[in-house]
Amino acid sequence: MRYRSLGKTGMKVSILGFGASPMGNVFDPVDEKEALSAVHYALDHGVNFFDVSPFYGLTLAESRLGKALEGKRKDIILASKCGRYDLQDFDFSRKKILQSIDESLTRLKTDYLDLFQLHDIEFVDKRIIIEEAIPAIQEVVQSGKARFWGITGLPVRYLAQIARESKPDSVLSWGHYNLLEDEINDELVPLSKELGFGLMNAAPLMQRILSDASLPPWHRSPDEVKAMQPVLLELCKSHGVRLSDVALRYAMNHPDIATTIVGMCELEVVKQNVAAVDFEIPAELLAQIESLVAPVKNRMWFEGKAENNI
Repeated sequence: MRYRSLGKTGMKVSILGFGASPMGNVFDPVDEKEALSAVHYALDHGVNFFDVSPFYGLTLAESRLGKALEGKRKDIILASKCGRYDLQDFDFSRKKILQSIDESLTRLKTDYLDLFQLHDIEFVDKRIIIEEAIPAIQEVVQSGKARFWGITGLPVRYLAQIARESKPDSVLSWGHYNLLEDEINDELVPLSKELGFGLMNAAPLMQRILSDASLPPWHRSPDEVKAMQPVLLELCKSHGVRLSDVALRYAMNHPDIATTIVGMCELEVVKQNVAAVDFEIPAELLAQIESLVAPVKNRMWFEGKAENNI
C-alpha cells in the first residue's frame, strides 16, 4: 500500500480509501458477515482510511463499520459526516450537528473521529453552512470528539468557494476525477496547494459505469455516458484486464489527491481493489480509452440548490 499526506493534518492516508456506503445496502443487500470480512481484509493489506456517513443505509453502514472496526481503532483513520440523513433530509443546524457526532460515535464504537465532514453542502443555503454549520463542526473539533473537519459535495466550484471562505482541513469531491471526469483539476487541485487542505476523491468508478456491475436505476449520468460501459468493458477485455482496475488505478495515480475512496464491501471486490494499487495500465489501452471517452468527457449533472451551481 502507498500513503499520502492529508493536507496539513499530519495524517498519512492510504491512496485507496474504503468507502463504507455499500455496507448500508445502498446498491444491493449485503451479507453482514462478508462485509466485516471485507473490512478486515482491507485492514490487513494496508488500507487505513475508512469513510462513512449516517446517510448510508440510514445509519446501517455506520453500525456495521463499527462492528468491523471494534478493537482495531488505533490502526485506522476514521471519517464520518453530518448534515445529510436521507434523500431529502438535510439538517445543518448546530443542535443537530452536536447530536449527530454523539450518535455516530456510538454506532462506530469509538470516542472520537479523525475527520468529521459536512455532507453534501450544496443542498442548503450557503448562509446556513457559513454561519451555523461550520462554527458547529469547529466546536466539535474543539471538544475533542473529532480531530479535523472537512466539507464534501458534488459541485467542485462551489466546494472551492466555500473552502476559500472557511479554510477546512479537507475537501471531499465525488465524481469529478475518473476516466470520464477531470474537473477537479480546474480549481480544487490548485486551491488545495494554496490553502493546504487535504483533497479527496470519491466515486472513481462513476457509480459503476467504469466496472462490470449493473448500473443502479437511480444513476443520473446521461445515456451517452452510460452507453460507454459496454464499449469500455469490451476494450479492456481485449487487453486482458478489468475495466475497474484501470479506472481505479487511473484515479489513484493523481499525485495531488490524498486518497481515492471507492465503495466496497464484498471480499472479492476488496481483494481486486487492493491488487489494483500495484496494477500497471497498458499505455496503449489508456490512449484508446481517452480517445473513446473524449466526446462524453465532463458531462456531470448538478445536484443541490440552483444558486449553488457556479
